[in-house]
Amino acid sequence: MTLRIDQKSLLAPDTDRRRRRVRASEWLTGAGLRPTRQRLALAELLVGDGRDRHVTAESLFEAAMDIDAPVSLATVYNTLKAFCAAGLLNEVTVDGTRSYFDTRVDEHPHYYWEEDGRLTDAPMDAVCLIGAPVVPEGATLARVDVVIRLRRAD
Repeated sequence: MTLRIDQKSLLAPDTDRRRRRVRASEWLTGAGLRPTRQRLALAELLVGDGRDRHVTAESLFEAAMDIDAPVSLATVYNTLKAFCAAGLLNEVTVDGTRSYFDTRVDEHPHYYWEEDGRLTDAPMDAVCLIGAPVVPEGATLARVDVVIRLRRAD
């Protein structure tokens, strides 16, 4: 899965690029995170254009390499986890080996397209929950994640 970023506007030293950088910086500082060079580069890729997206650590790493951002894959993983801990991203696990990071942090369902490994937002009316799930004694419901797996119809 490739992170689709308008590379030309990311590399251009114009007003749009400054807007992206400001948006990324405000996103980080609003959550109490220090805007380091590496965090800013990744934040700009994630939220610089103001659009929601779903990325894997690998797709974000590839996008960072495309703009010559000096980050390692381990740094990308650690940064994504820090962004999740700060409430900036939600991690959506689609199976035991693959996680996506969602810039849209409200509770909402997802479609997972099995053929191409794409995760997209599903409309809220794609799922109907009747009441809150029953949780064991001593536990509190943190959130409900719904991933609807799809295949193309023949």
